[in-house]
Amino acid sequence: MCRLLGYATAGTNKSLEDVLGEGIVREYLRLSLVHNDGWGAALVADSSRRAGVDDGGAATTGSYTTLYKSTEPAYLDPAASLLAQQGARGALFHLRLASSNLPLIIENQQPFSADAISFIHNGDISDDSGRNLVHDPDLPVTREQILATGGKSDSAIYFAVVLHHLSEGKTLPEAVAAAIADLRKRYPHSSYNCMVQTENTLIVANAAGRVETSPRIVEIYNRFGLGERSKGYRVLRYRDIDGGGVVVASSGFPQDSRDGWRELPNNHMLVASNRTGRYEVHPL
Repeated sequence: MCRLLGYATAGTNKSLEDVLGEGIVREYLRLSLVHNDGWGAALVADSSRRAGVDDGGAATTGSYTTLYKSTEPAYLDPAASLLAQQGARGALFHLRLASSNLPLIIENQQPFSADAISFIHNGDISDDSGRNLVHDPDLPVTREQILATGGKSDSAIYFAVVLHHLSEGKTLPEAVAAAIADLRKRYPHSSYNCMVQTENTLIVANAAGRVETSPRIVEIYNRFGLGERSKGYRVLRYRDIDGGGVVVASSGFPQDSRDGWRELPNNHMLVASNRTGRYEVHPL
C-alpha cells in the first residue's frame, strides 16, 4: 500500500516544488517515514537539445525520461530532494509500503516502465483469505509478459495486464479500464488506484474495492505518530497547476479544498495532456 503523486503541466518543465511548494513537498516526503519500503520517480521533460539531431546514435527526440528507483526510504535518500527540484513536463512519484510481505528488492520498486510507459499502483491485490495475486496459478497474463515490466509483484502483474490490452489495440485509457475490469472479477475488494504516464499523457484511475481505511494501516500510522494522516487512505485528490495542468495525489499530506483540491470520485479516471495541460474526468 503506497502513496502516489503525479502531475502534467501545460507543456513546460516544472519541478515538484514548483507545483506544490517547498513546504508541501516536505510534508509529502515525510510520509516516507511510514512508507519506508523504498521509493521511485519517473519524469518526462523537454530536452535542451534540439529534436531530430543525428549525432551518431539515435536521432534526438526533444524530450527525455528520468527513471529512478531505490530500496532506501525517500527521507534517507538525498536523491529525493534533488528530483523534487528537477523540472519536468510530467512526473510520477511513488512511496512504497510493501504489501503481503513481498520482498524489498529493486525489481519490486516502482515506477515500473516498459514500452515508454511508466506505472505506479497503490493497493494489495489479494483475495479475502489474504492470498496475493502473485500466488495465483491462473494469471491473466504470461510470466514473460510480467517479466517485461521488470517486476515480480502484484503491481507488476497489474501493469502487465494493462500492456496486454494495449497490445490488442486499445487506447491507453481503455487498456487501464479493461485491466481493472479483468482483475476485479477475481479480486473485487482490492484497490486498483494507479497512475500511468507516457511522453504525452498522464492517466489516473481511482478504483478502490473498499473505501474504508484498514485497521492495519491505522495501526502502522499510529506507530509513527501520524494517525490523523491515515484518514481517507484510498482517496485521490487533484487540483489545477498555476499556468495550466493538473496535479493528483494520494491522501496523507495537506490537501485543503481552499487551495483548490478536489476529490477524484471512486471508479473514475482522470486523463491529462502534459503538452497542453488540459484534462478531463470521466467514469471508468
